[in-house]
Amino acid sequence: MIQYIPKEQQASGSFNNGEIIENKPIGFPREGGKVKPYSNLFYWAYAEAKTDSTIGLHPHRGFEIMSFVLNGSIKHYDTKLEEWRPLQAGDAQVIRAGNGISHSEFMAKDGVMFQIWFDPNLEKTMQQAASYSDYTSDQFPITTNKHWTIKTFVGTDSPFELDTKDVKIEEIKFESSNQSIAIDITKIYSIYILEGNPIINGQVTSKDGFLLISNAEKLTIESEGAGKIFLIESPATVEYPTYQQLMQQQLRQQ
Repeated sequence: MIQYIPKEQQASGSFNNGEIIENKPIGFPREGGKVKPYSNLFYWAYAEAKTDSTIGLHPHRGFEIMSFVLNGSIKHYDTKLEEWRPLQAGDAQVIRAGNGISHSEFMAKDGVMFQIWFDPNLEKTMQQAASYSDYTSDQFPITTNKHWTIKTFVGTDSPFELDTKDVKIEEIKFESSNQSIAIDITKIYSIYILEGNPIINGQVTSKDGFLLISNAEKLTIESEGAGKIFLIESPATVEYPTYQQLMQQQLRQQ
């Protein structure tokens, strides 16, 4: 099964009167968009700073909030560290929000980042103290073959630590491609097109498009030119009640 969501069908948002703009493959429930939370993924935004801008201090609980700097630079502040931490293109961070933390972000002009929220077992994480980790680009393993260069953010040999289980995150670059690899039929593959117009499992894509692939045994990428994708592998079935399921259950009981 494959579902393709072009940029214009994704949710959108902004901060500070348009200083930071976002398209959201997975928006908050109130924001519309075609894709609702699934697996252990709750939220996914692509944010771009039109000028230097700061998102003010705001609270989080429970979720694991990951940021990936795609271009330029950002700075992070939270009530655990009580200091600003800079991150550059290729770097990543995670806030394990636990029983509560507040944070603020500064994005420099032309900075671009993903912010992705994972939904761990909230019954456990809400009882834990919040924690934060950042990782520089050179800490992530890179593997190459004839067709692809793969940077592993979460997975084998990566230092990234998550409470959310059964997650793999990779960035795949190619000059051209006509290759298939085996994938796990019990997983969901979420793919954001960062560059190029690859054909993925027969689906024509374009920049900022978003793909969901499930119940598939192969991932095939065809491209006559260069491209880059961001891929998350997550379980089709999560073994604990997710936040989305808990909220739906509460609504049914009302």
